[in-house]
Amino acid sequence: MKSVRLWFKKDGLAVYISHLDMNRCMTRAVRRAEIPLWYTEGFNPHPYMTFLMPLPLGQVGMREPLDIRIEGEITFGEIKKRLNAVMPEGIEIVDVAKPECKPNAIAAAEYEIIAEFASEGEAEGFAAGAKSVIDGGVLNAEKRSKKGIKTVNLCEMVRSFSAETDEKNVCIRTVLAAGNTVNLNAELLLNSLLSQFAAQAENVTIVRTKLLQEDLSIFE
Repeated sequence: MKSVRLWFKKDGLAVYISHLDMNRCMTRAVRRAEIPLWYTEGFNPHPYMTFLMPLPLGQVGMREPLDIRIEGEITFGEIKKRLNAVMPEGIEIVDVAKPECKPNAIAAAEYEIIAEFASEGEAEGFAAGAKSVIDGGVLNAEKRSKKGIKTVNLCEMVRSFSAETDEKNVCIRTVLAAGNTVNLNAELLLNSLLSQFAAQAENVTIVRTKLLQEDLSIFE
């Protein structure tokens, strides 16, 4: 038995597949691809499959990790080929590799957020205001946790932030806290900034580009 880390891309209509359905989708795909999975022992054996950082509904993931365990001899290239042959539209295996980092090493995530406004003036005003708020260090919002809803300062979970305009679009590049203990959803950050200025974006695209370790090196 050996551990294998699958890296997949999720975009297009696939962004509306919930995490629960992603579990079902990947389980079916691995079985259809006839990957020799390792099964847990006990009264209810099931294949070992772990999403290390579930992607929120509606967001694009460029390189999302999924750990499995396999038995027998099969190359990483063959695993990738077989899985991509059975994947639904919008989900693609981009890499298959040996896990280099432990799952709990995930500490941050890098995002690109594109928000389209009704006019260039609105876009420029929001970009300037958003940078000012983040630089100021205070952006309170209600955040849901296992213990319920509480008010938190989102700025404490922002590792880096920039906002630039391109005509009516605002492009935000940010690194946010991610992991089992502290995690900030990019959508919550954006919505809190929009609320701060009573602004409204006509279209929004949120892309998680990579996962990072505490020192901001790439999680592999």
